[in-house]
Order: sequence, then C-alpha cells, then structure tokens
Amino acid sequence: MTQGPLDDLERYLLGARRSLTRRQVADRAGVDLDVAEELWGQLGFPHTGDDDVAFTEADVAALRATVELIELGVVDPDSQAALVRTWGHSFARLAEWQTNLLAGIALEDDDPQARLDQLATEVLPRVGELQDYIWRRHLENAAQRLLPTVDHPGQQLPLTVVFVDIVDYTRTSKNLTESELVDLVEVFEDETTRIVVAAGGRVIKTIGDEVLFVVDDPAAAVEAALTLADRGEDEADDFPRVRAGLAYGAVTSRLGDVFGPTVNIAARLTSVARRGTVLVDRGAFDVLTGREEPPETAPDGTPLAKLIDRAADELAELSPYAESDALRFRRLRRVSVKGYRHLEPWVVRRREPRPEPRTGEDV
Repeated sequence: MTQGPLDDLERYLLGARRSLTRRQVADRAGVDLDVAEELWGQLGFPHTGDDDVAFTEADVAALRATVELIELGVVDPDSQAALVRTWGHSFARLAEWQTNLLAGIALEDDDPQARLDQLATEVLPRVGELQDYIWRRHLENAAQRLLPTVDHPGQQLPLTVVFVDIVDYTRTSKNLTESELVDLVEVFEDETTRIVVAAGGRVIKTIGDEVLFVVDDPAAAVEAALTLADRGEDEADDFPRVRAGLAYGAVTSRLGDVFGPTVNIAARLTSVARRGTVLVDRGAFDVLTGREEPPETAPDGTPLAKLIDRAADELAELSPYAESDALRFRRLRRVSVKGYRHLEPWVVRRREPRPEPRTGEDV
C-alpha cells in the first residue's frame, strides 16, 4: 500500500507508526484503563474503540509520566482535571492554527505532497524547538514573579485588571468578509499584546472581540488602556475602536487565569463604558490618587462608607473632577449592573498640558 503524505507526517509527529490499542497502552504503562481514558478525555483526545490501533510507544511513555507526576504530588487530585484540561485545550488550539497554516502553504505549491514532506522534516523540528524555548522563557518570568509569594499559597494578591473590547463588534463583523474579520481581530490582539507587554503586564486571555490583561502597576495599566483607546479613535490607524474597564484589588490566580470580584467589576465597567473611554473603579481611583483608606465608622457609630458615598454623590453634581499627576478623573453617577447595584465608575483621561504663563514680551 502506497504511503501518503499524512502517513509520513503521522510517523514523524508520533515517532512511529500506530501499532497499539488503548488497552495495550494502559497495560504497558501499568495504569488502569479507566484512569487512562479519563486522562485522555481531559486532554481532548478523540475516543477510540477497544480494537482501534491508534497509539504508539510514545503514548505509553507519556501515560506513565503523567501518572508518576500525580503520584509525586505535582498534580494533586483536586487540580488534576483542571490542569490536564488546560494543557489539552491550549495545545489543541495551537495545533489547529499551525495545521491550517502549514496546509495553506502546502496547497499553494505546485506539488503539495512534496511541500508537506518538506514542512514536516524541516519546519516542524524548528517549531518544536521554538515552542520549548518560549515555554522556558515564560516559565522563568513566572518564577521571578510568583516564587517570592510561595510562602503564602492561595493568597489573593492586589492586581490591576483590565478588559478591552471592540465597540460594535457584532454589527461591524456582519459587514466584513471572513478575511477582513480575521485581519481586524489579529490587529486588535497583536497590538494590544504589544502595548500590554510594554507596560509590564500580561495578557490573560483573548475572547474574539475582547482582551483581558493584568498589570501590577495601576498607573501603567491606565496608560496602556488609554493608549489603546486613543489608537481606536485615530482615523488613520487600523486599530479598531475600543472601550475599557479597569479595576484594582485582590485577585485570585489559578492555572493562568484570574478570578474574583475585581475581575467581575472590570468586566462590568467595560460593559457600560462609552466608545473611546476608560472607566476605573473606586479601588483604582483611590490608589491612583493616593487616597487613604478611611475608618469604618464615624464617632456616632454611623458607617462612614454610607456618609462618604452620600457626600460624594452630592459633590459630584458640583465638582465631579479630580486630578493626580498626569491623569484627570471625572466621577459618573453610580450604575447598577449584574451583581453590583451601586458600582462607582470614574472616567480617566490624560491631563491637558497647562499653557505657559504669558510674559510681557509675549504681549
């Protein structure tokens, strides 16, 4: 039987031709078949029947290594499913994108099979090396950031959380071709990532028309969000029009994602922000303006939070502005959004440079 390009690619990627069934793999790895199937399912691997020859010796080694990590306590039972799913989901998306890329290149050639063989033998090894390098660099960066807090596992740490989304994405997407829509999203994700990284932040995830990122420094986070909003308002820039919501406070990090009320508030602020604007919550406003945390109660026992909120609402009608360093804030009326009945938003902008005082020579 003639070997095709897919057979060559399979042999290269898997290290050998498929020769084992799922039960044979489990037996050779010394793992119960139910455990093996659970792990494969969490990784997102296709289901196979008892008689399907779908595995190689590499699958035996991988299954044995996974179980050893579990036994060593590196992967504890509580986080096993979530961690393995994260691996599977991340690599599945990466593999899907890479396959589409390589297939497109091969199909453009006069001899697609020969081109695919070349890509398999010359390109994929370099891709594998590059992926390993990128992983190690990110691992080192994460170690520098997270290991100082290793004495406090599970501790919620203060972070600035920012959501940025494309304005009128649904309506805009209906008027674009598939290629134009892909270009729009790629420009949005690429440029946002570049600006966030330059600000010392980390992109947590992209969700089509939305990007979630975190930054340790609130001022740097605001600067990044304002830069993105300004670029969207520039008619000469391909970057789409966006809006942003920013919140500062305790955040729980887990498996590369972030959770907690601070994240929820940032998302809610984004939903009520206008085009080209950045909204921040009270926590971010306080830390950016250097406000100190007030005492909990007044001398008569009245909760000061209520008195301050009432006074702030009244003063906002007269003078809703505040300034700090290079930023200018305008307090908006409280809004009610899902989960938060009295969310306090502030619009933040850069301060306009003040004109130089005129002298007699200027008159």
